[in-house]
Amino acid sequence: MPDSRRRATSGPQPPHRRRTDAPTGRTGAPARRPARAAARPPRPDRLEVTFLPGLGDVVHDEVVEVLHPPRPPRPVPGRDDALELDLPGWDDRVLTLRTAVAVFVSLHVDVPRPRSLVSGDHLARIAAAVRASLAVAPSRAFRFEAAGSGSPDFTRLGAALASAVGLPYAPDGGELVVKVRRGTAGRPGTDPGWDVLVRLGPRPLSARPWRSVDYPGAANATIAAAMVRLAGVRPRDRVVNLMCGSGTLLVERLLAGPTAAAHGVDLAAAALDAARANLAAAGVAATLTRADATDPACLGDERFDLLLADPPWGTLHGSHTDSPRLHTDLLGAAHHLAAPGARLVVLTHAVTVMERAVRAADGQWRAETPVRVFAKGHHPRIYLLRRC
Repeated sequence: MPDSRRRATSGPQPPHRRRTDAPTGRTGAPARRPARAAARPPRPDRLEVTFLPGLGDVVHDEVVEVLHPPRPPRPVPGRDDALELDLPGWDDRVLTLRTAVAVFVSLHVDVPRPRSLVSGDHLARIAAAVRASLAVAPSRAFRFEAAGSGSPDFTRLGAALASAVGLPYAPDGGELVVKVRRGTAGRPGTDPGWDVLVRLGPRPLSARPWRSVDYPGAANATIAAAMVRLAGVRPRDRVVNLMCGSGTLLVERLLAGPTAAAHGVDLAAAALDAARANLAAAGVAATLTRADATDPACLGDERFDLLLADPPWGTLHGSHTDSPRLHTDLLGAAHHLAAPGARLVVLTHAVTVMERAVRAADGQWRAETPVRVFAKGHHPRIYLLRRC
C-alpha cells in the first residue's frame, strides 16, 4: 500500500517556471519596488497676528471683518501683542491687514531644545510654513530671530532648512524672518516645547510701501490705521488732517475707503512736500494747504465730518512750553471747522496736557475713553471726540 506521505506522480514533472510579471534584477531575483517619497505635510492653518500693545481690540475687529475666521481670534497666552487664529485656506488677504504689525504662520513643536528641530518630521513642517510664506510674497533669503540664533544649533538648522526649501540662509540680512521661542507651559512639570513662527512677507505689514519720504516724527502707520477704524469709514465724509506732517493719517484714511473731500493742513513747507510725495506713492489725492492749523480760519468756510490730528510733541517739531496752548487751540480750531456730529481723532504723547484741554473744551467736544498704545518706549493715547 503506498505511503500516504509520499507524493504521487504519474510522469515527468514540468520544470519550475519563474513569474514573468515581476521585475527582476541582474541576478534574476525580483527587484524591490522603489520607496514612495514621503508626502509633504499640509500647509499650516494657524496664524499669529502681532500688533502694538493697546490696539488688541481694534486688530481683533479688523481680523474678523477682513479674514472671516470660523472662530474669533484669541490672545496668545502670555502675550499682550499677539492674537492667534485657525484659518484653513488662508490667502494673501492676510497681507491687507492695516492695524497689524505682522502676520506669521505659527507652529508648535514638542521638542526639548532647538537642535531637535532638524529631526523627525519637524523640519518638514517648518519647510512647509516657509513655502506657504513664499507662495504669498517672495523673499530672497531667510534669517532666524531667536535667543542663541548664532549658535551651532541654529547654523545647522539654517543649513538644513535652506536645503529643504531652496532659499538661502542669511543670518544677518535675510528678509524672511523665522522666529523660534519657548512655548507656553501647560501642565506643571511638562516641557513647554518650542514655537516656530514664519513671517508672511519680506517686510512687516507696518512698513508701508507708500512711505517714500520718512519725515521725522511721523506717526506709526498701524496707529494711524487704528485711528481711522475707531472714527469709522464713511464714504460721504469730508476729511481734514490738521497738522498733517508727512500725511500718515491722511493716507491711511484715503486707503481705507472713499471720501467726499480730503484736505491736509500744515505750517511747514517741508512737511507738505513729504505729504505730497507719500500721497502720490499711495495713489491717492488730497488738497494740501500751508497754514496754521490752530487758526480757526485756516480753511475759510470749509466744514468737515472727520478731523484727524497728530500734534507735535517733545522738542522735535515743538516745545514742552508751547504744548498746552497748542492742544487748547487745536481743539478750538477743530470745533470751528467741524460740521454738526463731526468726529475728531487726536494722537498725542502729551497726555496730561490733552486731558486738561479736553476738560476746558467741555461743551464743545464729548470725549470717549482714550486708547493707550505702547510703541517703542512711548505711550501715546488716541482720543476720539464727538462734536457737541
